[in-house]
Amino acid sequence: MTPATRFQRLTTAVQSSFAEFVQRTTSTGITILLITAVALVWTNSPWHASYEAFLHQPVKFVLGPLNLSFSLAHFVNDGLMVLFFLVVGLEIKREMLVGELSSRQKALLPMIAAVFGMVGPAVTYLLFNGGTDAARGWGVPVATDIAFALGVLALLGDRIPSGLRVFLAALAIVDDLLAVVVIAVFYTAALNIPMLLLAVAIVIILYGGNRLGIHSLWFYGVLGFVLWLVVLASGVHATIAGVALAMCIPAHSRIDRISFFTRSRDLIEQISKRTETDEDEGKQLDAVHALEEMCEHVQTPLYRIEHGLGTIVSFGIMPLFALVNAGVVITPAMIDGLTSPVALGIALGLFLGKQIGITGSVWLSVRLGLTRLPSGVTMTQMYGVSLLCGIGFTMALFVANLAFLKPEHLDMAKLSVLVGSALSAVLGAIVLRRSSATLSTPQ
Repeated sequence: MTPATRFQRLTTAVQSSFAEFVQRTTSTGITILLITAVALVWTNSPWHASYEAFLHQPVKFVLGPLNLSFSLAHFVNDGLMVLFFLVVGLEIKREMLVGELSSRQKALLPMIAAVFGMVGPAVTYLLFNGGTDAARGWGVPVATDIAFALGVLALLGDRIPSGLRVFLAALAIVDDLLAVVVIAVFYTAALNIPMLLLAVAIVIILYGGNRLGIHSLWFYGVLGFVLWLVVLASGVHATIAGVALAMCIPAHSRIDRISFFTRSRDLIEQISKRTETDEDEGKQLDAVHALEEMCEHVQTPLYRIEHGLGTIVSFGIMPLFALVNAGVVITPAMIDGLTSPVALGIALGLFLGKQIGITGSVWLSVRLGLTRLPSGVTMTQMYGVSLLCGIGFTMALFVANLAFLKPEHLDMAKLSVLVGSALSAVLGAIVLRRSSATLSTPQ
């Protein structure tokens, strides 16, 4: 098989519908928004004690000699969110193989925008908090929440150019990758070197299984679970195990689609024949079993896992994460605290840092001839998207839990994430609506 043929098979096997991806993330954003409202109402209601009890519900796992005990909040953040990062890792890998990050020409503009879109918020935050004990929080405003950002774009309808949606999705994928690096490098506790080396050994085994053509989901599932346990004990945040596992999942199928079509047609003909003896019926059942196996073999493990976990993560784990982490008791003192350095650093990092970093880098790279704007996209629309990138809900709350040890800083961080994200969403929608309406108005 020539490299060109192999790449064509890989492209066919891995590439998924962009429209389906946008639809899922849009629905996820709406769901998370509703759950966030529930968390805020619940924690600020007379039933606040029940919310705290909910967070501290014990979660225990006993598997032979293994006995794990978590609170519900701890299990969601260190356990279930591994699956969220696994799906993020699979999306990153897919885009790097055949998507918007698969070539230099496609990837350069969103990569530049993503890098400076993280530098801008970090610098903004440190302008307020550099040299203080809250400086660790610089990572909170740096990441974009793709579900909310694409959700706002979807609400604006067909007036938004498809190139703008593709750019935003690609930027968010790079943004997620950089956020994972930030978590792994800057928010790691004291390292347990033996456990870290064991984690590396497991990743090598997983990668070796990929190279040897192992497609069994059990192989990757069991070793992935062991990897999570080892990373959990290594000092590196456990969710990094999800991304490491994703990079080892095979992205090619056992058989190509043409072979699948040819063989499955023969099997279907055999299944559809009239049976006259028990032997004929047995052959039909064998053909059904063979067809079932072929359906698995034509799908890549990457697609099967991403497709299988996508709905669970989008409508189960992420809303549960929002319910567990978005509950902030809003008091008059908290409102007054929105002018504190931590609150200003996060809110303005999301609202100002993102738009300055992304818009400035895009304008300069286009001006210098390094890149060009997507077809049909204006600089004003690009500015509107840079505002939407200031929506930093999921990853921002996640990093806040790692960055802030003081409860008062953590609560203030959560409130300022909500404020900065809301400002970014509202102004971004207004700019995009007006700029797109202007373009569509007959001259």
